[in-house]
Amino acid sequence: MRSNSLTGAYVLIAVGTYFLLQKQGWLPNIRPLVTEWWPAVLIVIGVGMIVQRRSRG
Repeated sequence: MRSNSLTGAYVLIAVGTYFLLQKQGWLPNIRPLVTEWWPAVLIVIGVGMIVQRRSRG
């Protein structure tokens, strides 16, 4: 259970780091890609959650 509680923190750190580096011009802008593919990301996350739950029991 502890690893699940840290997952959110790691995601926030990664997203914040990405946006900071992108704002500084060190990384390309992925906003057009995200705005086009965000539904697919939600689907992949949902499928992953289902697979993880089924593999537990």
